[in-house]
Amino acid sequence: MRNIGEVIARNRRRKKLSQKELAKLLGEYDIAIKNAGISAWEKGNSTPNAEALLALCKILEIYDIYTEFIGENPLDPFIELNEEGIQKVLDYINLLEKSGDYKKLPEGVIPMPVRYMKVALTRASAGTGNFLDEENFEVMEIREPVPDKADFGVYIAGDSMEPRFHDGELVWIEQRENLESGDIGLFFFDDMTYIKKYVSNKLGTFLVSLNAKYKPIKIDEFSTFRIFGKLAE
Repeated sequence: MRNIGEVIARNRRRKKLSQKELAKLLGEYDIAIKNAGISAWEKGNSTPNAEALLALCKILEIYDIYTEFIGENPLDPFIELNEEGIQKVLDYINLLEKSGDYKKLPEGVIPMPVRYMKVALTRASAGTGNFLDEENFEVMEIREPVPDKADFGVYIAGDSMEPRFHDGELVWIEQRENLESGDIGLFFFDDMTYIKKYVSNKLGTFLVSLNAKYKPIKIDEFSTFRIFGKLAE
């Protein structure tokens, strides 16, 4: 254990502070002490309490309290490195910080888990009957929330599903062959692929846009029609 008073005196001189100036700075932390009290600490005639000691560490920029007051820190990651090695570590830390990939999240923020998902290379409304072929997909790293039932993603083309979905928006599809009336899904119809609402009633079966300026597409017995999946939510 090192002498607390000597540590305080050495770091005070390093910061080029007088005992009077240090006492004034401690006053900003609601610690009332005069320069004579600082002198008593440094001579070992008295010792600061825990609150005062922590304030001293902050003012004097003592960041490794263990090393300063106790001795060699066994948890010091630089303990076996020379100056050149320490500098290399610091340079690497600087590179990690600049990349932004390892930025510390604010307290209380839960990081989103990374998922690797298939995303279609072909947009809906510009599709193909071979939409579900593996060659039409790319595996992507996704950091945004993805529905649990999602099997793949597809980008929307056009404004037919506005205001809920927009051109270029990535939506997630649960692959399945049957839907209930009212479900939004991904469909193949007469050489095109669509994101639409599936409606089936006594008037027939329709693919309906959410944008009212587009007329429903009626599916009849002569249509080439296939359900690729349902919007995953």
